[in-house]
Amino acid sequence: MKRLAPALLLALTLAACGAEPAQEGAAPASLTWAIETEPITLNPQQWVQNKARLLVFNQFDALLSRDEQGEFHPWLATSWKVSDDGRVYTLRLRDDVTFHDGTTFDAAAVKANLDQFMVPGYNPAVAAIQLKAYEKSEVVSPTTIKITLKEPDALFLDFLASPYAGQVSPRSLKNAKDLKFGGPDLVGTGPFILDRYVPGQEIHYRRNPDYKWPPAGAAHQGPAHLAEITYRFLPEAAVRVGALTSGQVQVIEGVPATEAAMIERDPDLTLSTALNSGTSFSYYFNTSRTPFDDQRVREAFREAVDLDAVLRSVYQGTATRAWSLVAKSSPFYDASLEGRYGGDAAKANALLDAAGWKERDAEGYRVKDGKRLTVRVFASAAFQRDRRDVLAQAIQAQVKQNAGIDYQVKIVDQGAAQQALQDNDYEVFENSRGDSDSGAALNLILPAEGSLNRTHYADKRLDSWLAEAGAISDQERRKELYHKVQQTAVLDKAIVFPLYVPADQIAARKSVQGLGFEPASGTPASAYNVRIGT
Repeated sequence: MKRLAPALLLALTLAACGAEPAQEGAAPASLTWAIETEPITLNPQQWVQNKARLLVFNQFDALLSRDEQGEFHPWLATSWKVSDDGRVYTLRLRDDVTFHDGTTFDAAAVKANLDQFMVPGYNPAVAAIQLKAYEKSEVVSPTTIKITLKEPDALFLDFLASPYAGQVSPRSLKNAKDLKFGGPDLVGTGPFILDRYVPGQEIHYRRNPDYKWPPAGAAHQGPAHLAEITYRFLPEAAVRVGALTSGQVQVIEGVPATEAAMIERDPDLTLSTALNSGTSFSYYFNTSRTPFDDQRVREAFREAVDLDAVLRSVYQGTATRAWSLVAKSSPFYDASLEGRYGGDAAKANALLDAAGWKERDAEGYRVKDGKRLTVRVFASAAFQRDRRDVLAQAIQAQVKQNAGIDYQVKIVDQGAAQQALQDNDYEVFENSRGDSDSGAALNLILPAEGSLNRTHYADKRLDSWLAEAGAISDQERRKELYHKVQQTAVLDKAIVFPLYVPADQIAARKSVQGLGFEPASGTPASAYNVRIGT
């Protein structure tokens, strides 16, 4: 049977769905954008995928915004004041904002959004970390809210500028059919209104004609330029690129390394890229299980991988190697870790010999007491991006060849991945986070009681450094403390194997203007500034 080219296959699929391919210039106020990852949720307060940020900020606005220098600016809140003891935040709010369902945005709405996080089971991770210090909020007036914390929290402003602080209509919080997932009946105040979601196919937004409250520093004022925008879910890179080059879509994100040069050579296309903030994509070793309860085995796994060669092979020179779990783009990144570990096969084998894994089975894998040296990762398919499956296969081949380690890569659905974590039935956890302040990510991933502590490693010193860094606003002291954290987690205890710094890419027809990246996160920005020129 003759196979159809990806672009032709997409065209037939769109026709079957009753949609016509977008024609450049044919409808200047409409745009079709192909994205790599379908969102797990459309509720900003449940946000977990960095790739979903561009969708969140189409529909929802946060209270503050943040620039690439880390400075905070007004958005739905026009100003804020912090008490001398760091516990009380008084926010002044805009008085001209309306939710998509007609509800007025005011201090009572902000309180309803904050209190929603305190509902048991709603979002335990945010309640335990980003809002761990939250005590109460009080409506002072329709345009003034006072938020009281139990203790100072230097990361609270970062929360107010994050997708989690995307303001949701209190009416829809009560009446949404599926609150945790969201969808068209969960509404915000943003520049676009979500009016159609077709699982597995697309999500459609239309312009909010009343929008006039963009964040400080926005490229323009008033409603968005586009009348409507459709995001198509196209997880296969070849299909996305084929749709762009054939003109069936005007923008794509998630450009594979194998196609970047071709796009750059095309005079009708543009390509731009930005490193993400937060944490690097890393492997976290489960220290509560054999064999990674032995530090020598953790170090051996890292030494068995020639990571530079792997990244060149998988990403063809487009990936930025990571040396720390903190992304290289972060002001807290510790550059002294560079070149300090990894890529020494002889050392890997010596470490495994010393750890008692001296024998080999018929397939060349190391064994001890009749048990093979096996480690497993259960990777959620919903979070697969940037050819991470191909990267895992390359690492799998290296650790077998160089050290006799049986690394088993299992890509499963979100439910199965979560079950493995709950049952503590895994040896490797893979993760990257797009927090604009990497300190927020570290406080999720590393403390003994952190909600994402998948290493199960406990260190009182680590916990105390993280607690102090999260409570103070002195950026130089925070940097000093986070350097200690990185030295301990990466070098001294080897509980993390950093791989690469995630980046986002946007390719588009040259007629599409106003595309860009969020300055604080490095992820594609919303479509508010996007327009189609001539």
